[in-house]
Amino acid sequence: MARRFRGEFVQKVDAKGRVSIPAAFRRVLQSGDPDWTEGLAAEMVLVYGDHRRQFIEGYTMTSMEEVDARIAAMKRGGRERRMLERMFSGQSLQMSVDETGRIVLPPKLKDKLDLKGEALFIASVDTFQIWKPETYEQSIAASDAWLDDYDDDFDPLALLDEAPIG
Repeated sequence: MARRFRGEFVQKVDAKGRVSIPAAFRRVLQSGDPDWTEGLAAEMVLVYGDHRRQFIEGYTMTSMEEVDARIAAMKRGGRERRMLERMFSGQSLQMSVDETGRIVLPPKLKDKLDLKGEALFIASVDTFQIWKPETYEQSIAASDAWLDDYDDDFDPLALLDEAPIG
């Protein structure tokens, strides 16, 4: 089974857009890069998407290959396939994690998130997200309201009962 991303981390972003990938995330990126060996830089893909997306999503090479294969299996010329091709091929960047564990966020991505000084990295099982910390907090406050629809003793793990395994 592939390693999964876990946790959340606030990392410094310098004026040049350099930011350290959390060490735990780097290990997942290495294990999800079939070409990685000790001493080489792990490759990864950042998907930034369109103007509606408030975060950048990081994929291991293996995870991105799975997404690409599913897109390639769709009917050519279809609206949905074109949209997914644009997002996952056109609105993305393949990059390497340098020897110090950092990546450089191009100005376009830094500006998209309005990153100034810090970035929040948060795990999302087989991907991770990079957010401006304040934007993430606003997003979580709004989305956590769904919990109010459940009783106080509701166990979120009960939602897994409906999910297929495999």
